[in-house]
Amino acid sequence: MRLIVTLILLLFVAAGVVVGALNADLVDYDLAFARFQMPKGAAVLAAMVLGWLLGGLTAWLGVSMRHRRHRRQSARATDSRSPADA
Repeated sequence: MRLIVTLILLLFVAAGVVVGALNADLVDYDLAFARFQMPKGAAVLAAMVLGWLLGGLTAWLGVSMRHRRHRRQSARATDSRSPADA
């Protein structure tokens, strides 16, 4: 399994290098508070990484909030049962 994950990771790294090499032209970016130039390939890769990170953060927050809500509901159910059992 680790070998497959490593091969997939290397495939994506190679694809990123190819995208960066084929899109080496500089592009001007103006964000109203900052101006800078960046190669197109780097901008595409940065946007992909940012999307991946934000998507992962959103998924993690959704799962962790659901788990927290479930734990809170189980704790309430356990607390409400404890005095009656005694």
